[in-house]
Amino acid sequence: MAERGLAADYAEPVISELEEIRVPAAPRTAAVWRDMRDRLWVSIDNDDSLDLDQLTYAEKLDGKEIIYVAIADVDAIVKKDSAIDRHAAQNTTSVYTPTQVFPMLPVKLSNDLTSLNEHADRCAVVVEMTIDDDGRYELSDVYPAYVCNQAKLAYNAVAGWLERDILLALPLPILHQLKRQDAIAQRIQKYRTGQGALGFETIEVQPVIVNNEVVRVEEKVVNRAHKLIENFMIAANVCVTRYLAEWNMPVMRRIVRTPKRWSRIVELARHLGERLPQKPNVKALRDFLALQRRIRPEHFNDLSLSIIKLLGRGEYVLGEAGGPALGHFDLALRDYAHTTAPNRRFPDLIMQRLLKSHFYGEAVPYRRSELIKIARRCTEKEDDAVKVERRLVKCAAAMMLVHRVGERYKAMVTGASLKGTWVRITQPPIEGRLTHGYQDVDVGDWIEVQLIRVDIHNGHIDFRRC
Repeated sequence: MAERGLAADYAEPVISELEEIRVPAAPRTAAVWRDMRDRLWVSIDNDDSLDLDQLTYAEKLDGKEIIYVAIADVDAIVKKDSAIDRHAAQNTTSVYTPTQVFPMLPVKLSNDLTSLNEHADRCAVVVEMTIDDDGRYELSDVYPAYVCNQAKLAYNAVAGWLERDILLALPLPILHQLKRQDAIAQRIQKYRTGQGALGFETIEVQPVIVNNEVVRVEEKVVNRAHKLIENFMIAANVCVTRYLAEWNMPVMRRIVRTPKRWSRIVELARHLGERLPQKPNVKALRDFLALQRRIRPEHFNDLSLSIIKLLGRGEYVLGEAGGPALGHFDLALRDYAHTTAPNRRFPDLIMQRLLKSHFYGEAVPYRRSELIKIARRCTEKEDDAVKVERRLVKCAAAMMLVHRVGERYKAMVTGASLKGTWVRITQPPIEGRLTHGYQDVDVGDWIEVQLIRVDIHNGHIDFRRC
């Protein structure tokens, strides 16, 4: 983390400031805030998550399906330019490693006072949306509120119940609430797919560590509960972005540019007997992916990874009235920003402050030049955090492979640039560098490789082409 300019510890001013914060924030203005503590709010997150950023609730009102997303009001405690805020602005994101989380905000806040914890009254910003029969979502309202999480749930348990009827010991009203949310989320997914949103399935690995030893790596599987939350959060992000834009407010947009390596995506499709247009077309790519998922399901994870690598990474930019219409290519969205995780991501906290300044008729809290600088840093630090996380996963993977030097594997090329060529073996699904025989290979190619070197400390896993 130090090599990447990420602070692993909190400086003395942060600790001193934190000692003065003893209770959660209370509603700021009774006339503006809404008391919504009686709703059946639930949180659905990872099994071990303690920093709860959002709650969800759904109901049918006057014949219309309505979903509510409550976002933790972090700004109510973490004030702009405070010592805690300056630390958050330095890292801009929480860093998740195999053995430890380095939260953007101190755990006293992110896991407690600004977290939407179970059975705890908390300040929030609520995004209220109506959902049409076809899954189209529209903002009904957005406002500050007082909420209470009625059930802290985990993805795997909720998905087990939704997908396989595995018992979920919850009160019947909450089970009904989950069924309603799931049905709405599937409609939103269908609508988003129709608009051109790309559907991927990738393999992510998580080391299992016992007594400081890596015993295996497990695949992370995206399930129906993940998709439920993903669809609600995307809808909320779009609605908040459009709301601020309609009021001519600046927006910290999240974009994925039109892919520069589209020609390679066209080539991959041609190898599979399909044709894509010569110019980037998100709906054509969506249809191609849907076909491949159906006819080659056993290879879809690998194809997904190849195309994700070729699409390129997301970035943060300042969006303002009259500016260029930069969008998110793989979500097929023009209006998009991150707003739903202010405990974990600094851009979301910035967006929350912009939104709240509009609620209360206050001056915009950031100058244009500040937002441009913040957007650039958030992009850089997110990239740094990803590199730290990947390196430590590779360190763990190297521990598992240290006794397998000399073995041969089938591998797919996952990266090819001037910086190096990378491959991922299939069993176990671990990525490493191709140091010999990388000429004339490109992303998506399948080759046979031999493991030739493992460096646990630096997370280096080196292969050569056979």
